[in-house]
Amino acid sequence: MAGRQRHRLLLENAQQLVLVCGRRELYLRRDGAASLAVLQGASLVVGLDGCIKAVGQADVIRNQFSQATFERIIDCSGKCVLPGSLIDAHTHPVWAGDRVHEFAMKLAGASYMEIHQAGGGIHFTVEHTRKATEDELFNTLQHRLERMLRAGSTLVECKSGYGLNLETELKMLRVIERSKKSMDIGISSTYCGAHAVPKGKTAAEATDDIINNHLPKLKELKLSGEIHVNNIDVFCEKGVFDLESTRRILQAGKDIGLQINFHGDELHPMKSAELGAELGALAISHLEEVSDEGIVAMARAECAAVLLPTTAYMLRLKQPQARKMLEEGVIVALGSDFNPNAYCFSMPMVMHLACVNMKMSMNEALAAATINAAYALGKSDTHGSLEVGKQGDVLIINSSRWEHLIYQFGGHETLISYVIVKGKVVYQNERCETMSSY
Repeated sequence: MAGRQRHRLLLENAQQLVLVCGRRELYLRRDGAASLAVLQGASLVVGLDGCIKAVGQADVIRNQFSQATFERIIDCSGKCVLPGSLIDAHTHPVWAGDRVHEFAMKLAGASYMEIHQAGGGIHFTVEHTRKATEDELFNTLQHRLERMLRAGSTLVECKSGYGLNLETELKMLRVIERSKKSMDIGISSTYCGAHAVPKGKTAAEATDDIINNHLPKLKELKLSGEIHVNNIDVFCEKGVFDLESTRRILQAGKDIGLQINFHGDELHPMKSAELGAELGALAISHLEEVSDEGIVAMARAECAAVLLPTTAYMLRLKQPQARKMLEEGVIVALGSDFNPNAYCFSMPMVMHLACVNMKMSMNEALAAATINAAYALGKSDTHGSLEVGKQGDVLIINSSRWEHLIYQFGGHETLISYVIVKGKVVYQNERCETMSSY
């Protein structure tokens, strides 16, 4: 018996409670991702420390906690409970100056690199971000993260990368650090100073600057407690940072304790996947042009593939080979790639695109947006599934089947009833209480 202990939250009588994992798996691949753990008529308890204390059949939980008290009880009859760690494993949310004008150029047939070489793309955003104040960037980041939270994301990877000089990169990382401390949403921060080659520098000069100046400063700020960066990223691409420059930067980042999580094989085959596997990368993003050998290497190295269906869709690129990756045993994760070039806040929409365009099943897409996305950020021991001991991040949807979260393309704004972080309701959608799924 749980006695008269006090707990933060009781979710009762869920029509479906999607655990995702049930045996403390750090990731799911192949058969595991195809068949998720789901309970019918279940309940869940979150303790005062924000962690899950119990999950199971409603009558068992009722008996176990019959003498306990709760700060809040939510009746989930007819609803579904999912890991509110919908996890967005790849975003660029800190920037100023939108690029809506470039969308028209892309629709007219201009390629990503053509826009980049004409002074648009990343360099356009860099110019505006350098001019913006820290408070301006912080305010816009808060607004974007709040929209992600309302769409069900409770843990988001946030990159710098629109500074390309030490001053602006640090400004962006300070903004991310402020958001970590002031918002309910979880953040994994990424230094992405090698997002493009700065104007006036060669790739070799930019590489030396990052290794000799940027990374030592990040190490100093980490030791002082001012900024805590989790990951290092490089845009490994033809005409940007080649394989050797990428290797040098990633290794230097790893040497100061950063997790390797980088852009690779997006527009041209660069052997990025092979490099990442060799260096012990936690994750590689994009991979539209990955080689067969790279896929095998990533599977063997337990290196996650963060696939970004919004990017392939908006840039009209060929789709990443999600099915081949799954069949070869790669840990497949998903991200929105939110940035001025791919403006999407919603992981439910990302999952829908992954299913339709990349031929993933709904089970595989949910695994990719929960436990596998957590793994890609080094967080799957605490996030990504509804298991005892994990953080109590929960999503409640107003439907009797969890698949509606993916099936209703763009319908999450009226489907999501509650978003819960550490057992506390951080978003409640009043409209859901009078609506039901059809």
